[in-house]
Amino acid sequence: MKIFQKTAQIIKPVFSKFSGNRYYSATAQALDPFQESELNQKLILVNEQDEIVGCDSKRKCHRVKNGQIPLHRAFSVFIFNSKNEILLQQRASCKVTYPDHVTNACCSHPLYDIHVYRDNLQTSKLAVQRRLMFELGIPMPEANPGEFQFVTKIHYFSKGDGTWGEHEVDYIFVLHKDLTIVPNPIEVKQVWSFPRKEFVDFIKNCEYPLTPWFDQIMKNGWLFKIWDNLADIKSIRDDKIHKYIC
Repeated sequence: MKIFQKTAQIIKPVFSKFSGNRYYSATAQALDPFQESELNQKLILVNEQDEIVGCDSKRKCHRVKNGQIPLHRAFSVFIFNSKNEILLQQRASCKVTYPDHVTNACCSHPLYDIHVYRDNLQTSKLAVQRRLMFELGIPMPEANPGEFQFVTKIHYFSKGDGTWGEHEVDYIFVLHKDLTIVPNPIEVKQVWSFPRKEFVDFIKNCEYPLTPWFDQIMKNGWLFKIWDNLADIKSIRDDKIHKYIC
């Protein structure tokens, strides 16, 4: 299998010094009605101990009101191929929150309406599988929940643009394998894969803003701790909730 096998069009990298691949999805409309419809999804509200306290719409869970945003459950997955190259995406311009921002492979939420497992990790893993298929076109058999390795949780808050922001208990997962990638233009503008050295240069010179959760995961050392321990993720796993304010 090719590394991050693609059926999307391959474009010459904008940063020609990078050997990492860059892939465009098809062109999306400036604003897609689907993004609006997703705001009606029911997310899982939690307290600071990650205990479920109810649900609310995605719209209300991301709107800044009087400087506050409801705390809800989310996930972030980091994908590395067999060459230990990291997969990054740029969010589509039509995204309601953080459009055009660069982030890790996939970030989203388990949904309250299909929260049928008592095991929070299993519920989140199934949500990861669903979103990897939807955002990156990764076939479900390739994204087996049993292969998602849990690392830790972060609780972070960001006011974003002052209208739309984030307040999440974010489950961090790692998937370390070669995958088929076909970006969905409604969700993803472009996708890159980079070896570690070139990733550092890319971030240093990146012309795009970073999502707050991705930024916090890097700034607080988690990303490189993961990268250093890809062969033994269990050795860095913890069950704490690390609180960061953006």
